[in-house]
Amino acid sequence: MIMSDAFSYVNALDCAADASWRRQTLILNNLANEDTPGYKRKDIEFASVLKKELLGTHERTLDRAVNKLDDNGNHVDGFEYIDYETFSYRLDRNNVDPDTENVELASETLRYQAYTTSISNEFERFSIVCSK
Repeated sequence: MIMSDAFSYVNALDCAADASWRRQTLILNNLANEDTPGYKRKDIEFASVLKKELLGTHERTLDRAVNKLDDNGNHVDGFEYIDYETFSYRLDRNNVDPDTENVELASETLRYQAYTTSISNEFERFSIVCSK
């Protein structure tokens, strides 16, 4: 992680990209276990954790809230959980729905690509500023 106010958004985007990557890995693991008897799907919750951390800074702007997170050295990590709420109608008690998992995977892939594109764009802006 880069420690500078100029890189606060990059650090926040990096954290979000890491969580997105972890979620993609969990979804792929769910798909790999769709035929495993008794397997329960796993997922990760990141957005609510980030929102709580940002609101916990009591700052008026997003800029200040992100800077406050970085200044405190906070690392916002999501939490993994086992989804018992999605009941299974299968006899083997597996609750993975491949159609739903594939939609979630496509969505998360797009989100990850948006994060990495945003990070690249930020560094491109920095290089333009530094070259002048």
